[in-house]
Order: sequence, then C-alpha cells, then structure tokens
Amino acid sequence: MLRDEQKSFLLRLLEAPSPSGFEEAAARIWREEASCFADDVWVDHNGNSYARLRADTPTVLIEGHIDEIGLMVTHIDDQGFLWFRAIGGWDDQILTGQRVRILTRQGPILGVIGRKPAHLLSEEEKGRASRIKDLWIDIGARDGNEAREVVRVGDPIVIEQPPIELRNGRLVARGLDNRMGAFIALEALRALAAERPPLDVVALAATQEEISFLGARAAAFRLEPIVAIVIDVTHATDHPDADKRGGGDVRIGGGPVLDRGSMVHPLVFERLLAAAEAEGITVTLSAAPTRTGTDADAIAPARAGIPCGLVSVPNRYMHSPNELVSLDDLDAAIRLIARFVRDLGSSPDFRRQ
Repeated sequence: MLRDEQKSFLLRLLEAPSPSGFEEAAARIWREEASCFADDVWVDHNGNSYARLRADTPTVLIEGHIDEIGLMVTHIDDQGFLWFRAIGGWDDQILTGQRVRILTRQGPILGVIGRKPAHLLSEEEKGRASRIKDLWIDIGARDGNEAREVVRVGDPIVIEQPPIELRNGRLVARGLDNRMGAFIALEALRALAAERPPLDVVALAATQEEISFLGARAAAFRLEPIVAIVIDVTHATDHPDADKRGGGDVRIGGGPVLDRGSMVHPLVFERLLAAAEAEGITVTLSAAPTRTGTDADAIAPARAGIPCGLVSVPNRYMHSPNELVSLDDLDAAIRLIARFVRDLGSSPDFRRQ
C-alpha cells in the first residue's frame, strides 16, 4: 500500500500541467523530491530529469515518461476565440465542454472548449462525431485584441481536471499516462536507496514520449545502461466492450503487466517474472510482437542495443481527462522493480546463449 507521503508526491505530479514539450512544471517537482535521497539529480537539454544512486559499476536505468497529452493554440480570431490542435493522441469527441488551462507567459488562463449547441445542430451534423478543427476555446475575452494580450499562438493547454480517488483505491486523473510511470521510477529508486544494491542506478523522467520518444532516445544514448526497465500504462480490459482476445485479460487491481515481444529482452523478462514470484506479486503477461508503443521502442535499439524490460500498469479510459488506475498496482510495480534490481548482483549478464 502506498504511504501517505507517496500519494502526496503523486498528486503533486498529477496536478502539474506538463504536456509533451512543456514538461518543466512536473519535472521540477520530480527533481525536488529526488534531491531528498539521490546522490545526483540533474536535467539535460531535452528536459529529461535524472536521479542517481552512484556506484562505480554498470548503470541500471529505471524509466517512465513524465509528459502528458495536451493541446496547443494555433489561431486567435477577431472575436477572441482560440483555435487549437492536439499534442498527442486525443479522441476528439470527449473534448467538447471540457474546461482547460492555457499555459501562458503571464501564468495560467482558464477557458472552456465550445462547439455549436446540440439544439442547433442539423440532422446531418448530429450524426457526425466532433472534430478538433470544429472546436474552439472561450476564455471570456471581449474580442481578439484582448485575447492576444494574454495568449500567444503556440501556448500549450491541458484539461482542467483535478485528481480524485474513487472506492477501492482507484485513482482518477488526467496525465496518469504517464506521470504515474515517472513516479514509480523515482519511488523504486527511493526503495533502493534504503537498501543499496551494488550497482549504479538511475531513475529517469523522460520527455516527449507522446509525440516523438525524443527524451528516452537521447537519455539512453547518453547513459548506455547495461539494462533498462521502462514503466508505462497499458489498456485494462475489465470493462464493457473490451477485447480480451486482442488485449489479454488485464484487470485494474490485478497487478503489473509484463510484456513479451521483440523490444523486450527475454532474459530481462524472465528476471522480472522471477522478481514478481519472489515478492509474491501477481502479474499478467502481455504480448507485444513488434512495437510496444512505449519508450522501450526507443531504448531497446539505442547504441548497440540495450536489454530492456517493460512493466505496465493497467489503465482504464486512456488518453482522456479521467484515466483510472489502482494505487495497489502502482505499489506492486515499485516493489517489483526494486526487487528486480536488488537481485541483479554486481555484474549482471544479458548475453543470449
């Protein structure tokens, strides 16, 4: 079970608006927390944040990306309405009526996403799904001049939606994909700081996973770890209309998910599975025959190839303003990764026989 101080840290991360390419707010909170126990904490030119338990040995990397999907202002019309495009992958239909926070040079500006009211839609329009190109943001400006005084083209936007906790330890928030992964990476490092392994261990909060994998790709090249564990969310299939045949039986509260496939090194997978068994943690196996859609796809082929494992947390309603995960699954992922690193010893060997 997560401790109260861990939940407080997680909520601070989730409340910080940090869409891809503009991750500074959450990254600063992550580094501030890391400075409480890590030997070294730093940030690079790409915005990646690092925390290290220093040792004169090969490096183990624990990575979760810290960015979230968002929106960006593309045009301000003469009536003062803002037009926008997506940062990352949205289901356009869920955006209508959402409150938003625009991150301007003068501070956050609130607004609401609008479209023509349902009463005024033609029969043809009623049968069509909403599209981003037909939506606008209303900040209450009287005209374009007033709007342009506070908002610029290129300003990023997030949904204005605070985290809430539902029954049975279910947490709902925007940006759980994948602020939660950056949280787990640092909490695993914190657990290792209390019982240090004989390895150099780096936790990484990577940037821009939702749009380019730039952060993880650059960090993997820089660190050249002997092994990397990537943390991300995966689709839960325990809800109506889920396809278990294509996505497996993935349940909220069912524990972490371990992927198998071309981007996951088989020896890393087996060690993760052994660590789960040693800790008494229930895991679900998932098949990823080609790409994983995570930073593992950038880290595994970096340099001459980096042995990579993928630990995922089940998530309902992914890429929406109200993603849902189990706090128990987060805790289990932290314990699993910490046990994996402790069991590596001082000179792990991932050469295939």
